[in-house]
Amino acid sequence: MKLPALFALLLVVPTLRAAEPLRIASLHTVTTEIATRVGGEKVKVTGLVKAGTDPHDFEPTPDDLKIVAASDLIIAAGKGLEGYLDKLQQSSGTKAPLLKAGDTLPNYKAIVGPGHEGHDHGADPHWWHSIGAVEKVVGVVRERLAKLRPSDKAAFEQNATAYLAELAELKKWAAAEIAKIPRDQRKLVTTHDAFQFFAKDYGFRIYPIRGISTDDEPSSKKVAELIAVIKKQKVRAIFPEAVENPKVMAEITRETGAKVAGQLLADGLGEGEAATYVGMFKKNVGVIVAALAQ
Repeated sequence: MKLPALFALLLVVPTLRAAEPLRIASLHTVTTEIATRVGGEKVKVTGLVKAGTDPHDFEPTPDDLKIVAASDLIIAAGKGLEGYLDKLQQSSGTKAPLLKAGDTLPNYKAIVGPGHEGHDHGADPHWWHSIGAVEKVVGVVRERLAKLRPSDKAAFEQNATAYLAELAELKKWAAAEIAKIPRDQRKLVTTHDAFQFFAKDYGFRIYPIRGISTDDEPSSKKVAELIAVIKKQKVRAIFPEAVENPKVMAEITRETGAKVAGQLLADGLGEGEAATYVGMFKKNVGVIVAALAQ
């Protein structure tokens, strides 16, 4: 091959590589959507944690480690939700930067009601139950992608702007729906302590059956205390998840007379209408309003 042709080829190869989509490994369903929406065609996002998977119990497979090792960026929910991150990085040998999206947000401890004082549930990592928090993470992801691929900054900004417009509409809709619930009825008995960001935004009190993790099984004493609180506060409904212990739920409803409302999606996106962030949030708000609005 003649030298001019060889030099031309050497110049083309880096250009082709730069045009390849950024490879992103996402460890939460919400961060998968955010990265996909902000990155658009400029990224290839692989969501390792699928809809319906409990992120508290997720264990990466050997195939997951290979994906992480080949990624340009790893995005986690953060705030301690993924306790396996150090092991993941070590086992995969990845050199990719790790973005803990939630670590850029405030910490909210349990907003406990009367009868729950003294129970420290730690900081809530379930930040996606605040639309405002998701908006901030969109900005963080946009900036991180632009840093990795400056040539595509304009595309990332355009995509983020379109997504933020959808979130702004969702925020208006949610505020109008929550307004249907009287302030003194904004009390959520939930499967585990996953709605502190939601409570902060909309003025709810949370009474969790479990702690931060779905693995936290309530003791008999804790269940008895919760039953007493529900009676005293005249809580109208209990919001279960698919993973809830039916015996505990039956005991609470039998002793308090509170009705069992529809299931909430606490740990991420679901399926069908709840497969997107907007759909998930609307489903949760719809369930809560249906149970508590007069």
